[in-house]
Amino acid sequence: MKKPSTLDWDNLRYFLELARTGTLAAAARRTGVEHTTVARRIQQLEKRIGSPLFVREAAGHRLTEAGRQLLPSVEAMETAVLGVERVAALDAGSSGPAGLVRVGATEGFGTLILAPHLALLTQKHPHLSIDLLAVPRMLHLSRREADIVISLERPQRGSVIVTRLTDYTLMLYGQREYLARHALITRKEDLREHEFVNYVDDLLFSKELQFLEDVFPPERFTLRSTSIMAQYQAVRAGAGLAVLPAFLADKDPTLARVLPRQARFTRTFWMSMPAEGKHQARIQAVWAFLKEVGQIEAARLNP
Repeated sequence: MKKPSTLDWDNLRYFLELARTGTLAAAARRTGVEHTTVARRIQQLEKRIGSPLFVREAAGHRLTEAGRQLLPSVEAMETAVLGVERVAALDAGSSGPAGLVRVGATEGFGTLILAPHLALLTQKHPHLSIDLLAVPRMLHLSRREADIVISLERPQRGSVIVTRLTDYTLMLYGQREYLARHALITRKEDLREHEFVNYVDDLLFSKELQFLEDVFPPERFTLRSTSIMAQYQAVRAGAGLAVLPAFLADKDPTLARVLPRQARFTRTFWMSMPAEGKHQARIQAVWAFLKEVGQIEAARLNP
């Protein structure tokens, strides 16, 4: 690898994002450009360096040995640039954080709790943009799918910063009309006569979503879905009983709690971000805001 006299920071920035995300499309999303721009910038950098920095594969881009050697230096440059930008922002009386931040969260929590709060945050900071990935699957920081991930399981590996965001409560619910058509449920054994709505076992993305075996192993499921919102709608339609988040079901007058003492569960939301996120003002701003949201919504999440 030859040693160039000067390098374009923009090209290095695209190199950094492609190294972190592994695909042109993901790097383009994070930098706000077309994927062809990322590819062109990487080609320019490789020509200037004099060595290929990535191996093009079917699944994306993998760093070559030259790319791996370059990566630590570019990360150090990024830290320095961000430091200069923070100082400049303070001197100029900055209006607040700017840029794109991707937040990954479970479907129900992201949709019902986070979305309204994050909308207010972007109104307060007009130069800040949020991608909210509220999906029924696990998002991976290691794959750079998001800048901040809120998950049901505490990350155990990788260079990440983790905090306990908040606990939340789940209970067993049924539609009131459905419950009125059946015998009164006063004990777990009474559940034998009921149908259930639940997750699809082999597509369950977290062991923390296994509940019913602890209450009463169902003999029959009328509907199963990877989506908690789909399960909620099925229960509302009278399809059977389901364990649902209290923050989702308690606000619905058509639903009622079933065995609220015996069928009550507590789970934890963990928030994590890559270690380098602590050097990025926009990510730090959203991180601090989400911690506040957890405190604000504590009573609703744990009735």
